[in-house]
Amino acid sequence: MTSRYRPAEGTNSPSPRRRTVVKAAAATAVLAGPLAAALPARAADQVPAFLHGVASGDPLPDGVLLWTRVTPTAEAIPGSGLGPDTEVSWVVAKDKALTNVVATGSTTAKAASDHTVKADIRGLQPATDYWFRFSAGGTNSPVARTRTAPAADAAVSGLRFGVVSCANWEAGYFSAYRHLAARNDLDAWLHLGDYIYEYGTGDYGTRGTVVRQHAPTHEILTLADYRTRHGKYKTDADLQALHAKAPVVAIWDDHEFANDTWSGGAENHTEGTEGAWTARQAAAKQAYFEWMPVRPAIAGTTYRRLRFGKLADLSLLDLRSFRSQQVSTGSGSVDDPNRTITGRAQLDWLKAGLKASDTTWRLVGNSVMISPFAIGSLSADLLKPLAKLLGLPQEGLAINTDQWDGYTDDRRELLAHLRSNAIRNTVFLTGDIHMAWANDVPVDAGTYPLSASAATEFVVASVTSDNLDDIVKVPEGVVSALAAPVIQVANRHVHWVDTDRHGYGVLDITADRAQMDYYVLSDRTKADATSSWARSYRTRTGTQKVERTYDPV
Repeated sequence: MTSRYRPAEGTNSPSPRRRTVVKAAAATAVLAGPLAAALPARAADQVPAFLHGVASGDPLPDGVLLWTRVTPTAEAIPGSGLGPDTEVSWVVAKDKALTNVVATGSTTAKAASDHTVKADIRGLQPATDYWFRFSAGGTNSPVARTRTAPAADAAVSGLRFGVVSCANWEAGYFSAYRHLAARNDLDAWLHLGDYIYEYGTGDYGTRGTVVRQHAPTHEILTLADYRTRHGKYKTDADLQALHAKAPVVAIWDDHEFANDTWSGGAENHTEGTEGAWTARQAAAKQAYFEWMPVRPAIAGTTYRRLRFGKLADLSLLDLRSFRSQQVSTGSGSVDDPNRTITGRAQLDWLKAGLKASDTTWRLVGNSVMISPFAIGSLSADLLKPLAKLLGLPQEGLAINTDQWDGYTDDRRELLAHLRSNAIRNTVFLTGDIHMAWANDVPVDAGTYPLSASAATEFVVASVTSDNLDDIVKVPEGVVSALAAPVIQVANRHVHWVDTDRHGYGVLDITADRAQMDYYVLSDRTKADATSSWARSYRTRTGTQKVERTYDPV
């Protein structure tokens, strides 16, 4: 439950289809084997316990949202509905030793909210590091760092954000989170969607090997299932480390629900056999808001806006709750003005916010790629795996209808708005596609570069989820060397694409430029995977174009 609440400002990669039918289990059945096994052994001899770490999110100039989950008794595992309501207190201080205390309080962790708690702390100073801790029944949580946003009118010299998306538990380890946590220089980190995946064990891309099994082992359908899956993810030590190091700003994509989610259903949902979509969607949203330090501006959606002084504001989108159903590839209805990816209210909100913005940079947290993408003349051995990754028919029709390419009227309206109002320095930050990209966002891709670029886009690779070399099952780099040049010939606004590697981004912003440094991991299947810098791209103020730069920040 949330102890204090004040609204914030503002109102995939598909896998091969698998339809092993799983009947929705009642909450009382969720205590069966896989869930009991998910409980760390130390819970049995130390309760209450903070087994899922602590986190913070959505920083404001005067506050931040704190989160934890308490396990009051050994049987009170995520999704069980068991365990007593438990008083949880918190302390916020200006030092890691928690001696210079600035805020304290308490709330009740209830079984009705899966024993998760949120504390919306206010009255803090802007652009300041704080440390916090939760306590329950004589047990203390780990101490974690957070940071407030700069004052709205502050002249900010620079900002630095980690950027991640697409973390499939079964495909590998979350080393990307560990390396970001080790940096010690992040104002916050952005999670652009697919924080969890909904599939059953072995049913989603792992290059043929389940590195570590998630819980529950079946596809998640019920509220208990979604709570259990979130709980499993938050036992990961690397994820806990990053949550304890800096506040997160998160949006959802489809796999927090089911593959290729739209407002009335999903590709990976069978109505009736797997229950009603409305019930599944409601369960997924409830579990998400219970388990994530997200402060919704409007109930049931993740679109909202945060500001970081005069340097940047960040418009965060929800591209699943309001979208029309994806159309068949090759259908002319992708241009139908009655179809939408944002919904009318969200698109109007986004346009108004971009126009009214007085910051140097306008960042947009965007879960699916807005830049147009044509496959081009790829050979058949590459075309079919790429089509599979992008959710395209394997005959190779060159459009991904789950991205903005499938909703061209919304994109056309948004880009025309940027151009007609001379809105500069708009940067889309994107996940979902499991590949790294650096793109201009052309007004007319067919005539680019003769036509204008309205914005730029940085797309980060997946943390672990399968990319092209995983699907083809060849050594890293082979596919990218063949596919990237062909993709760039067919898409002249694409400055770089890496189809093969896993990793994360670090976005560094100054008044002069916004730069994305792309980092790659040595091996997603190794818990001790190393990280190395791969490339950097930037957009200089006023240009609306991407250029390569040869040094990370």
